[in-house]
Amino acid sequence: MPEVVPLPLAELTTLRTGGAPERMIDAATRDELVDALRDVWQSGDPWFVLGGGSNLFVGDEPFDGTVVRILTNGIERMPSPRPGRTLLRVEAGHDWDALVAYAVEHGLAGIEAMSGIPGTVGAAPVQNIGAYGQEIVQTLVEVDLVDESTGEVATVPAAELGLGFRTSVLKHHYGSVPERRAVILSVTLELLETGGEPRPIGGDQLRAALGLAPDDAVTVAWIREHVLSTRRSKGMVLDPDDPDTASAGSFFQNAVVSAAFARTLPDACPRWPVAPDVDHLLVIPLESFDGYVAPTPTSVPDVKVSAAWLIEHSGLRKGFRFPRSRAGLSTKHALALTNRGSATAAELAELARYIQGRVQSEFGLILQPEPVLVGVEL
Repeated sequence: MPEVVPLPLAELTTLRTGGAPERMIDAATRDELVDALRDVWQSGDPWFVLGGGSNLFVGDEPFDGTVVRILTNGIERMPSPRPGRTLLRVEAGHDWDALVAYAVEHGLAGIEAMSGIPGTVGAAPVQNIGAYGQEIVQTLVEVDLVDESTGEVATVPAAELGLGFRTSVLKHHYGSVPERRAVILSVTLELLETGGEPRPIGGDQLRAALGLAPDDAVTVAWIREHVLSTRRSKGMVLDPDDPDTASAGSFFQNAVVSAAFARTLPDACPRWPVAPDVDHLLVIPLESFDGYVAPTPTSVPDVKVSAAWLIEHSGLRKGFRFPRSRAGLSTKHALALTNRGSATAAELAELARYIQGRVQSEFGLILQPEPVLVGVEL
């Protein structure tokens, strides 16, 4: 098994915090990954897996356990049972943005709006990554995973993963444990074959972000280029020369609230319905129709509200930091907490707690962290 000299996690995570773990294993193949996980699980020691390190916030104390680095790589293109579509099976350690670039290069649509998101493919379904109205749940077919409880490898359909807004049954939410403890080995997506031709874009959020009218037709390459440009302007594309990218991306989730609670927020707060209204179809057999049709039940969808807007309008502007602290808000985007130079996890956590308190005091809402927290508390 490829056990290596442990590296400080500050060198392997985009927030740049964390000491060296007690033990580290580099798994470059699927078999190595499965063997490493089974060995760690049998030992009973604390563990976690590490991909791109872009969604982790690690504490200052060395991790007393094993870190398994997922370094697998590769894309397999397969025919889809549906005409005009293609299946891609991608190894968990493959770089996510490299996958998006591959899809765009081959004229495959469905993930282009998620260009520039850091991290690995295996992490994508865990929190159902998304951007500009596109989420992986829209294209995910299935995953291969290995279960901690049995050590067995299984193929699991997307419908069984409980994919929701930045969540799944696999995600370790702050203050809780995953519903299903497992590690993804590969991901299978179904993408639309566009041939690189321009086409109208569905989704109000994506069109608004790109300044498109409903009937404007653009290529997947055009979307990728403009999404990358937008993300760079917000410091959301990793760049060693830009200190605003030393972050875990969006540190807090955009909050999903009831429509009633959303009405208590200022009208200027950006918001989007989480799900569209469903048209109910009522069929009444003619022989039993008595002339009365019961009212159709209606439901009001929950609303996603902008955490960045809430932070800025609680009085915390871009670039905010405490005196002498090396942790601060990005100068480009209020939703990113950044390491401005050898900041400790304690400094970043102090800033995160202060932001939570200000937003709660001003708007009655507690923002939840998006990264996985290891050895650190908010």
